[in-house]
Amino acid sequence: MADRRLTLLPAVQPGLRTTSLCLTVTCGSRSDPDGLGGLTHLVEHLVMSAPLRGGESFSRRTERMGGTVNAHTGLEEQQFYAQVHADDAPEVLDLLLEAAFSLDTDEATVEREKDVVLQELAGGAADPSEQAQDAILEALFPGHPLGAPVGGTPEGIRAIRPEHVRAHHTGAVLTRPVSLSVVGPEIPDLPGDVIANLADDRLPDDRTPLTPVRRDPITWPQGYFWLCFGVRSPAMGDPERPAYDLLALLLDSSPASLLYRRLRDEHALGYAFDTWDRGYTEAGAWRMLVGVDDGNGDRVERIVRGLLGELADRGPEDEDLRTAKRRAEVQLLLQTENPLELAKLAGVRSRAGGVPWSADADLAALTAVPAGAIAEAAADVLANLTTVVRAGG
Repeated sequence: MADRRLTLLPAVQPGLRTTSLCLTVTCGSRSDPDGLGGLTHLVEHLVMSAPLRGGESFSRRTERMGGTVNAHTGLEEQQFYAQVHADDAPEVLDLLLEAAFSLDTDEATVEREKDVVLQELAGGAADPSEQAQDAILEALFPGHPLGAPVGGTPEGIRAIRPEHVRAHHTGAVLTRPVSLSVVGPEIPDLPGDVIANLADDRLPDDRTPLTPVRRDPITWPQGYFWLCFGVRSPAMGDPERPAYDLLALLLDSSPASLLYRRLRDEHALGYAFDTWDRGYTEAGAWRMLVGVDDGNGDRVERIVRGLLGELADRGPEDEDLRTAKRRAEVQLLLQTENPLELAKLAGVRSRAGGVPWSADADLAALTAVPAGAIAEAAADVLANLTTVVRAGG
C-alpha cells in the first residue's frame, strides 16, 4: 500500500445529520504520460469501481448505505466524494481511503474499465458542444498539457496496461498533495496509518512553456452548430482573475446578463449559450459557448465582439456591475452553504491544502474589482479572441 498522506480540511457544522467527504488529488489529465492520454481518467474509474476487500466497489458499498458518490477528473485535479448519513461516515471514510490508496490493477478490472471509458469517450465524440469545448482548449494551448482532452483519447486508452496504471498511481497520483475535506456534525477519526496535515507537502512546479495560440480559419457549417470563443486569461492565483470572472458573469446565460439581453431579447438569436472562466497553473481559459442556427454565425460573432468592444471602451454600467458582483456573491454563498459543494470547493481552491483559501477572501476580491479592471479584461479578450465551430446537434 502506498503511504496514505493527506491534509485534513475540516468544517464542523453541528446541525447536519449527514457528512460530506471529498478527497482531492492534485493530479489531473495534464499529468498523463505521452501516448497514454486518459490514464488519469482511467484511475478515477478504477478508484470508484474496482472491487475492495469483500468484493464490492467503494461506489456500490457506499450507496448500499444510502449515500451518494461521484468523482471527476479535471486538467489539474481529481476529486472523489461522498455524502452519507453521519453515522456511516467513519466506515465510508475507510472505504474511500482504501479505494484511493490501494488501487486494484488486476488486468480484468483494468480492461473492463477501459471499455467503460471508451464508451464515455464515444458519447462525448457524438456531442458537438463537448467537441467544441475540447477544440477551444486545443486551440488556446496547442501541443501543451492544458490543451489535451481531459478524458483522453481512444488510442491512449487502448494502449494502457495494468503496469501503466500502477506506475502512474504510485509515481504520479499519490506523490502529489492530497486533501480530505470533511463537512459534517463531527469529524471522523482518521485511520492510524494516515499521515495528516503535512506542512511539507507542496505542489511541484508543473509549468510548461506556452506555445502560441492557434487560430484556424472559420467556415460556417450548414445547419445548427456550436460556436466557441476563447482566450487565455490570468493564471490561478493571479490578482487580475476576479475581473475575468465578473466579465464572464456579465456575458453568461443569465437573463440578467448583457449577452442575454442583446443576443436573445433584442435579436432572438440565442437559446443555448454560456460563458465561464477557469484558472490553471500557466494561464486560465475564458470561454463562451453558443448554439447557432444555420446562417447566423456572422451575426452572433458581431454581437459578441460588439459587446466586448462596448465594455472595453467604457466598462460596465454601474447597475450591471452591481448585478454581476451580487450574482458572484450569491453563487459563492450557495456553494459554501451546501456541505458537499463546500467540501469540493475547499479542495480545489486550496489546491488540496497547499495554498491558503477562504470564501471570504474570494468574495472580498470580487467585490473590490473596479469597472476599469473589467474594461481592461474585455479589451484583452477582444484583442486575443479565437473561435472554433463544430457542426451538428
